[in-house]
Amino acid sequence: MFISRPIQLLKLAGVVSLNLTGKWIPTRSIQSYSTSALLNLKPLNSRISDCMRNGFTEEAQMLFDEMPQRNTVTYNAMIRGYFQNGHFGEGVSLFDEMPERDIFSYNTMIAGLMKFGDIDGASEIFQKMPFRDVVSWNSMISGYVSNGLIGEALRVFSGMVLKDVVSWNLVIAGLVGVGKVDIAEEFFKEMGTRDIASWTTMISGLASAGRILEARGLFEDMPVRDVRAWNTMIAGYIENGCIEIGEVLFQKMPQRDFRSWNEMINGLVRNQRIQDAMRLFVEMPQKCRRSWNSIVFGLIRNGLIKEAHAFLEKSPFSDTVSWTNLIVGYFETGEVDTAVSIFELMPAQDATAWNVIICGLGENDHGEEGLKFFVKMKEGGPFPDEATFTSVLTICSDLPTLHLGRQIHAQVTKTGFNYFVAVSNAMVTLYARCGNSNSALLLFSSMTSHDVISWNSIICGLAHNGNGVEAIEMFEKMRSTDIKPNHITFVGVLSACSHAGLVDQGKYYFDFMKYKCCLEPTIEHYTCIVDLLGRFGLIDEAMSFLRQMEANGVEVPASVWGAVLGACRIHKNIQVGEIAGERILEIEPHNSGVYIILAEVYLSSGKREDAERVWVRMREKGVKKQPACSWVEVNGSGHVFLSGDSSHPQFSRVCGVLGLLHMEMEIGILKSNAASFQEMQVLNDECSELV
Repeated sequence: MFISRPIQLLKLAGVVSLNLTGKWIPTRSIQSYSTSALLNLKPLNSRISDCMRNGFTEEAQMLFDEMPQRNTVTYNAMIRGYFQNGHFGEGVSLFDEMPERDIFSYNTMIAGLMKFGDIDGASEIFQKMPFRDVVSWNSMISGYVSNGLIGEALRVFSGMVLKDVVSWNLVIAGLVGVGKVDIAEEFFKEMGTRDIASWTTMISGLASAGRILEARGLFEDMPVRDVRAWNTMIAGYIENGCIEIGEVLFQKMPQRDFRSWNEMINGLVRNQRIQDAMRLFVEMPQKCRRSWNSIVFGLIRNGLIKEAHAFLEKSPFSDTVSWTNLIVGYFETGEVDTAVSIFELMPAQDATAWNVIICGLGENDHGEEGLKFFVKMKEGGPFPDEATFTSVLTICSDLPTLHLGRQIHAQVTKTGFNYFVAVSNAMVTLYARCGNSNSALLLFSSMTSHDVISWNSIICGLAHNGNGVEAIEMFEKMRSTDIKPNHITFVGVLSACSHAGLVDQGKYYFDFMKYKCCLEPTIEHYTCIVDLLGRFGLIDEAMSFLRQMEANGVEVPASVWGAVLGACRIHKNIQVGEIAGERILEIEPHNSGVYIILAEVYLSSGKREDAERVWVRMREKGVKKQPACSWVEVNGSGHVFLSGDSSHPQFSRVCGVLGLLHMEMEIGILKSNAASFQEMQVLNDECSELV
């Protein structure tokens, strides 16, 4: 049946539908449905908004494409919908195509760009706006806060001529979110007008800072309290270990919502009062799966995995969320087989469940199995999202498999998920761990915004590949931004100093971390410093550093002693090597590598008897050397080789190629020796002539 263009548009707009007699009839109370009705774009624009709100992006796009005319509201609805549904690129492109823009267009773009981490893009739009309203300023503040740039948020706030209560609330919430409660309190006191959200945010901040009495005082001073204020106060008491007072307040509440019951139930579960939590769940006037899942998640979070599993088996409220949380719990306890079994028995699996199984397998050293589930997900599961791609790229980094990683990179770019910072971070890490520093740098440079993980990925990646100087230069660039380095950042920096031989700079950055950034050194930092000193022969200084550690009450772990032992092997320091080796064996008596390195130290100094004594000790302890392992990726397929293992299907061919290489090396050595002999002969002849 042919459908005319006007009728097709009206159908897409939800204005008409087909009845049983085959006639188009109105679905809404509109008096006329002639072509002229299309001049009234309001129903079409509303339909686009409805489609986008419910995730029907393609239907909205179809309606937009078929419209004979559009107005600014039409474009705004599409752009906002694209951002709501994760289609960042389409939203930006459509904004660029707009013939006319209003202030709502600009505000929508700012919010959307900030949501996807494109801070520079949002700032550029803001600067180009012909005029701004308070929503424009608030969108910038909100975006900076959500991206962790509270300093920029304060700068924008201070530049506002007219501020509303939302402006103040955004800044106060941002300060509370980064732990600057004292400054937030100053802003709160300066407010001319406050709403319930202002009071509630400040109460939450004080409670999170442990100032529960001040929070309660503020709660009592509130002119009007809603259920959110009561919930925040109860949550504060629970967070500060005063659950009994929270219970009293819960009983006094004039009205309760789901969060009230949920906060109380979760608090009881966190305090191991499982029976009381179950009793409260039974008392709930309106039970739902969400509240039940809160109890299950509470049990899992407190390590009561088996109890949660037993509850789920008997409960009528169990759903996909319940079973997904249980899978997470089993992965956290290392019970991989049980987690996989539960996943496969689930009646329905959503994207979150698939992401959990892929990520959990990767984190539990079953990356190849995780990749197999990713393939299954693409074949018959939901469409992968940003969490899926982040997990898969992380697995590719850990294996590592650059060939598959490049394929995933192509899929990420095609679907537009490269605009998510977490996905881009995973790609930078992938290329860096696979030794492709240039691609890692290119990706990092192309990112619209960076977080601390972005910087850590590139700094640690460069250090890992021996590009120490470049890693330190990147760290100095990071220092010029608002992003603060963390413990992982300095592991990369100190490792870079070690690779580049920058002893003095390594010491400087260690002190900078400790005294300027107020970050307490961890085992990894101590190991890096000892490795740096030992690698360049400063073994006595490394030992002094260890003695200082012990004097400060820090127990020297095996990894740090291992760095000393490695340095002693390089520099043939038997005396310190013996001390380091024995200290490691006290902690890890079955570490085969230590016995072997210690024996090598003795052999390199001509002490064969001492080396044999180490080997005898190793046999008496029943310690066996772990076989060496290597792997290579050829045409997208991984090949693993173990020392002494001949089970590889192409073992004979590999041996043949190695034999040829060995022959070529020997021939090359012989030719080199012959050339050297001829040169010496010529030199001798010349000397004879001179004599």
